[in-house]
Amino acid sequence: MKLKSRRVSGRGQSRNSIFIFCLSFIVLTISTFFANASTTYAIVPAESTFFSSASIDEHQAYNSASNGDLWASCWADDNNLYAANGDGTGFTTTAPSVDIAMSRISGSPGSLTGSTINSGGISQTWSASGHNRKPTGMVCVDGNLYVAVQDLNFNFDDAPAATIAKSTDHGVTWTWDHSAPMFSNNTFTTIMFLDYGKNNVNAPDNYVYAYGLDYNWRDSFNNSVTDPTKLFLARVPKTSIQDRSTWEFYTGDLNGNATWSSNIALKTPVLQDDRHIYQSTRDPNHPQNMTVVSQGSVVYNQPLNRYMYTSWTEYTYEFYESPTPFGPWKHFYTKDYGGYPWTNTKNGGYATTIPSKFISSDGKSMWVQSNTFVDAPQNYNYSVRKLNVVPYTATTASNTKSDSNLAQASGVVPFEKAAHFGNNTYYNDGNYTASEDSWDQENKTTDDWGYYFNKNVNMNKVVYTTGNMFSDGGWFSSGLKVQVRQNFNWVDVTNQVIGPDYPYNSSAGPNKPYTFTFDDTWGDAVRIIGVPGGSAAFTSISELSVYYASTNLVQDPGFENQPTTTTVGTISAPWGFEGTDSHGIDVSNGHQHGGAKSAYIRTSGTGWNMITQTINVTPNTNYVLSGWVLGSSNITGGYFGVRNSSNAVIKEVQYGSMPYTKLTVSFNSGSSSTVKIYAGFWGPGSDSWINVDDITLR
Repeated sequence: MKLKSRRVSGRGQSRNSIFIFCLSFIVLTISTFFANASTTYAIVPAESTFFSSASIDEHQAYNSASNGDLWASCWADDNNLYAANGDGTGFTTTAPSVDIAMSRISGSPGSLTGSTINSGGISQTWSASGHNRKPTGMVCVDGNLYVAVQDLNFNFDDAPAATIAKSTDHGVTWTWDHSAPMFSNNTFTTIMFLDYGKNNVNAPDNYVYAYGLDYNWRDSFNNSVTDPTKLFLARVPKTSIQDRSTWEFYTGDLNGNATWSSNIALKTPVLQDDRHIYQSTRDPNHPQNMTVVSQGSVVYNQPLNRYMYTSWTEYTYEFYESPTPFGPWKHFYTKDYGGYPWTNTKNGGYATTIPSKFISSDGKSMWVQSNTFVDAPQNYNYSVRKLNVVPYTATTASNTKSDSNLAQASGVVPFEKAAHFGNNTYYNDGNYTASEDSWDQENKTTDDWGYYFNKNVNMNKVVYTTGNMFSDGGWFSSGLKVQVRQNFNWVDVTNQVIGPDYPYNSSAGPNKPYTFTFDDTWGDAVRIIGVPGGSAAFTSISELSVYYASTNLVQDPGFENQPTTTTVGTISAPWGFEGTDSHGIDVSNGHQHGGAKSAYIRTSGTGWNMITQTINVTPNTNYVLSGWVLGSSNITGGYFGVRNSSNAVIKEVQYGSMPYTKLTVSFNSGSSSTVKIYAGFWGPGSDSWINVDDITLR
């Protein structure tokens, strides 16, 4: 079915319809979402803690010489993959287009070959005119092939009937009950068999398991009463798959506590996800407010002992995992391809499936099959793309401070809300002049760029280099900050400083670096996140670097190496003093911020005094200076900052009377190779003093 975009109404009788899918992130066990201007309590699955990360190609890695969509498949006893495509010619590209063609596919991704063995002779249409036949699931059991076929309305809005056909000769001929469909009344009419591997070899019992949707096969929008937000489950003895009276339906709960009944009216969902995504798009004619449960596949990943359900929306893929066929199901990945138009370097797709034949021996690599017939590059054929997952393993951060960019370590996985041009490998390639952005048609309120690591790492610095700026976006408008993921929770870093100050408008770029420094922390992921700017609500990026910065350029930052004396005038190298009034080192007298010592200045005069240190720096580099300062009650003219080699102020902050307070200055060294850091004040003409401690320059 060449799906028509919802930008155009109607479809015609057969094949000129376009359609696609999507990805969105955040899922909570019970959440509140907004739809039709009213607040509704929604059920959504929890985020998975089984996978640390997942990533999938931006477009198909392999396209076969074929024609069609859906491609429900099974791995048969003869080691071939058998696939039923809808609305196409299969691998016989010169044949006329039919509702269903059955093909045999041999080989592996990159060297697949296929041949069509049955064209059009599978099942029949049960419903009134205006419906055609679509394959939704396949399974091979004891050498026999079974295909689930539904009646689908030409406008794709309902699927009122379904049945199951059987082949005992590997797809050449098919038989089914011609008297009536097995399922009707839009109930359990999108059937997806659980893929237990070659010839169903990994099945734990003598049942065949099948998942089903009511009313429709795809995401819906605008809160239709037939929104497919629920995935149901049934089982049937493998010897009587076509005998409807032997089917049993899951009546348990969403936590995987299984009970069964032969009464289909008692069925309950095994998975429910009430999210609606892309609730607002800039073009109201584009799909929006979409549900996330659709026709895809459920496969048993035997090496990982995990069940995986692959779903989709117009713009995203939505992936779920479970330890059992009946749950509890959790969401583990949304891949967001953004709204139309897609670029010629990426596309999403519908009817996503993972054939068990193409799962790697360790279970961490798979091939996802999906199709689309909108924008470029089209993949209205049997096509696959790589999916990689990383199972979570608890680790303790052990990396030591260095100048190494953690983003360029092995196993790092970039992520983002959406990569407009499909180039998320840009972020850590060392090219600071490239540009990617998150333009995606959504009126989104947050945007992020980040990395998943394959273990916990220590970090204290992120450098974000912007990409291109546009008339309608490319910058953050507010709230830009760094977060780290700890035990699957996103946590704000503490004492964050951005240098230079981020302007929150288009002057932020292009290709300008912004350095975020923060307290030492750890996590298995890191991101910058904020509110996207411009009328199109998107941001841009060139590079994102992450460090556990090794060097505090300040020597003796806590004054602990100073002579143990309170004698006036005894501040010693590497520290210096400028002025004529009393100064020295306080020792264990309650005036220190950390350790035992701090430096002080005390005066009853009106002159300028400062504690200072000269430091070698790299020209044209962003730095952040921080320090703790304590001021007496009568101070108003205190300054903390940095000067260049000509003694001109590069950047400073003013302070007055205060308890110990952390002062921070972000600056660029410009042409200077040395800078002078300082803390000082103009005397108010009466007894006054400051203490200074724990200075850092990174």
